[in-house]
Order: sequence, then structure tokens, then C-alpha cells
Amino acid sequence: MTEFEFKLEQAKSAVTRGKLSRRDFMTFAVAGGLSIAAANSLFIRAARAQAKPGGHFRVGLGHGNTTDTFDPATWAHGMNFAWGKGLTGAPLVRVDPKGGCVPYLAESFEPSDGAKKWVFKIRSGVTFHNGKTLTADDVVGTVNYHIGPDSKSPGKAYLAGVASVKADGADTVIFELKGADADFPYNLTNYQFPILSIVDGKPDLSGNGAGPYVLDGFEPGVKVHFKRNPNAFAPGNFDEVTQLSILDPAARTNAFLAGEVDFIDRADLKTIDLLKSAPGTEIYNVSGYQYYNAPMLTDVAPFDKLEVRQALKWAINRQDLVDKVLFGYGKPGNDSPIASAMKFAFNPEPVYGYDPDKAKSLLKQAGMENLKVDLSAADAAFAGSVDCALLMAEHAKAAGIEINVIREPNDGYWDNVWIKKPWSHCYWGGRPTADAMLTVSLAADAAWNDTRWKNPRFNELLPLARAETDDAKRTAMYAEMQQLVHDDGGQMVLMFSNYVGALSTKVAHGDLNADNDHDGGYMYDRWWFA
Repeated sequence: MTEFEFKLEQAKSAVTRGKLSRRDFMTFAVAGGLSIAAANSLFIRAARAQAKPGGHFRVGLGHGNTTDTFDPATWAHGMNFAWGKGLTGAPLVRVDPKGGCVPYLAESFEPSDGAKKWVFKIRSGVTFHNGKTLTADDVVGTVNYHIGPDSKSPGKAYLAGVASVKADGADTVIFELKGADADFPYNLTNYQFPILSIVDGKPDLSGNGAGPYVLDGFEPGVKVHFKRNPNAFAPGNFDEVTQLSILDPAARTNAFLAGEVDFIDRADLKTIDLLKSAPGTEIYNVSGYQYYNAPMLTDVAPFDKLEVRQALKWAINRQDLVDKVLFGYGKPGNDSPIASAMKFAFNPEPVYGYDPDKAKSLLKQAGMENLKVDLSAADAAFAGSVDCALLMAEHAKAAGIEINVIREPNDGYWDNVWIKKPWSHCYWGGRPTADAMLTVSLAADAAWNDTRWKNPRFNELLPLARAETDDAKRTAMYAEMQQLVHDDGGQMVLMFSNYVGALSTKVAHGDLNADNDHDGGYMYDRWWFA
């Protein structure tokens, strides 16, 4: 770094802190050799990096159901995952923009006994929205709520390795695990795990959390309103936040263009140029761990036949889906749910390409020529789901397969279609570790095993890989598991999709998380109005 570059970084930092005026910055930068345009651009970016409290942040989301509640054991989509991460709820730990696991309600966490035991120190002075002080008993009660024998929480799968959890005084929680788990703290970053207020042994499921915003109005499937929590240990920057459930992509786009919202997710890629050319607009485009898939229930005919599952995988042109559904904002999947950027990612062979003849051969082996199947789709599953399903039907014709596309209602899709209908569309927002992704989506007893796939070897390897501390051995085990999913599973990973949305240039932010959409779910307390 040259002396000028070093001083330029210092000057930008001074602008961010409000210690250097535009005039003085421009004079320095131009004298150093930058053009006026370049210097002005640097000043604007540095000035926007200064967090300023205030304002009403309005978002239009392609998520939301009329059946939504503030019970975290029922949360299943992108509107409510922020409730547990950066709105009303506060978890023990969070994921930072570099992918690290960092303390939040916890002050620290340490492993012992070869990572079979984890000790969390709880931050002092934290209160719930109703004024009750957070203690270790609240953490213990929250965990037991999710792992209890009658629990149907999707989060139960993440904590399957917990043998016991207990309080050691008011500020210490001890997790005893069934086996070693070097990644265990990451499991607690899941959005179902905001710490709940426990009163008389029962969790408060009203939205009374310890997060940066207080619930101030709730119309399930329509909108949710929050106000800044004045007593938050980690305050948000906005005075108010409103989430609007706008499931139709065109309606979301129109709401943004009309200035009714400051951010939309799941942009309609067919009309992305409208957003790109709109004044005061920044395209939110993050390459992360999200993927779109078409899970088949492997215990329901005809998907209980391996040859049928494999035939369908060869009968779909995934690159065509990327080109026509994602418009290039992603890449084809190969039936491993682990994104290529994640640790322990492995690309199984053979790579599923478009081969109708191979699909025909497999169906002939199964005695299933002229296969006819239903495929349920809705834009609630992912933006462009119905178009995607129609394209899949066109691809499959060359293999002699008739796919009947069922256009399902958006409302209630996650309750009535996903894991209910034999073949449907789904999206997965990604998880911070390979173990978390495989455990929640493919473990035999996982509530969200959306293929009902139960492979003995896979389920034998999963806890072994979790407990292994030698990375070389873990790499081999995770590779074998991904190969098993590819060869035998019913989870057709169609494509890895970028997180694409739009936000007003009035909204500023720092480095963005790639582990999930909405800046990892943390945009509500990390972002601000410039």
C-alpha cells in the first residue's frame, strides 16, 4: 500500500465517523491524483457507511402465511426467520459477514472434553421486552422447548446431538452432547432459536423477546409492524420496521417502484431491467448458499423407485432453467445441497446433464415407460417456480415423461403442499455449515426431511463426521454423504440461486452475509438510512 492509499483509507474512515467534510476530502483526493468523479464516489460510499439512527424501514417480502404465529417452533419461511435473528428475537450467537460464529446474547462460549461439552456465558443486564431479566434458565427452557419429546419444531434436528442442557448459576449454560461436535455453536444461529422468556416453566410465545425491536402490530399473511426497543442491549438503527407480505413478484416490483417499500427480496428476474433503470435503486445481488429444488417423496409411488428418481434427474435441463428462470443469477445444481463456496463442498460424479435417452433407459429398467407425474409449483416456493415447472415439463417430453404442472395457491403452500404432495418445488436458504444443511434437510428423523429419504449409510456417517476433528477425515465423510444424496436421494437440486432484490439508495449497509437472504436475516438491525 502506497502512502497515498494509506492516507486515503484514513480519510474515508474520517468521513464515515463524520470527522471530515466533503470539501476537505475532495481536495485531498483530487490532489492525490483521483478524478473528481472517483473522489466523489468514494466520499458518498464512505458517508453512507456512517450508521445514523431513525426512519421507518419498509420491506416487501415474497413470504408470509395467514397461519403464521410468533411460536418459533412453527417458523418455516423467510418472513419469520428474521423474527428470531434481528427483530423481536435474539439468539445466543449469530453469523458474521465472514461466516464466523460470534457471541450475541452469549458473552462467550468454550468447548471442553473434546467438543463434547460447551459452556456459554450469558450477557448480563439483558431484559425481555416486558422487563423480565434474561437468565440461564431462559436459555435452558428455550432449548428444552425445541428438543422435548412432543416437540414438532424444525429446530429439533439441529439439536439432536444435545444430551442435556443445564444452568450453572444465573449466567452460565452447559451443553452436554451425545458426541463431539466442533460446529455446535453454529447450530444455535438457526432462526428458530431466539431465547424465549420462560415463566413457570412455560415459554412466552407472544413475540416478547430480547431483540432490538418490539412487536407493534401483526396481521398474519399481510403485515407485521415493529418499533425500536429502547432497552435493547444491541439497538437497531431504524425507529420502525414494517414487513409486508407481497407474494406476487410483479406486485413486489410495483410496490418498490411506487416508493411504498424501501427493499424487496426475490426480485422478478424477468423484469429486473425495470429495477436496474429505476432512479435511486441499488440491486441487491449476493451469491450465497440458497438453492431451489424439487423434492420427491421417496416413500410414495412412483418416486419410491430409484430408477424413476434418477430418470427425472436426467430428464431436466438445469442449465436451461438457470438461463430462463434465473436469467444467469445462479448456476445449475448437481443434487448436493452443499454450495460450492462452503467448507466440505464436493461435486459428485456423474454430473447430471440433460440426457433424455438415459432417462428413457432407466424408466425401461423400472418398467415405467410413459411415466406420468404431478409437480406442484407456486411462486411461494420461489420466484419463477411455475415457469420453472412448465420448462421442466417441456424438457421431460423428450424422455417420454408427462409432467402435469399443478399451480398451487401461494397462501398455505408450506402447510398444505411442501412435504405433503409427492413432488413439489421448494427453496432452501442455506445453512452456515455442511453438517447443519445435511442434518436439517436429509437426516432420517428431521422434521424438514422433505424427501422422507432414509439411507442407512448416510445416517451412519452424519454423526461420525460431526464428531470428527480431523479435517481430512471429515472431508472424505462429507464427500461420501454428498455422493449418496446425488445417487440415491430424492432431492433434485435444480439450481443455486443468488439472493436478488432491490433497495433504495437511501438505505446503507456494511458487508453482507452470504449464508442467507436479507443479509443473513440481520438487515433490520444492521442497516440504516444514510
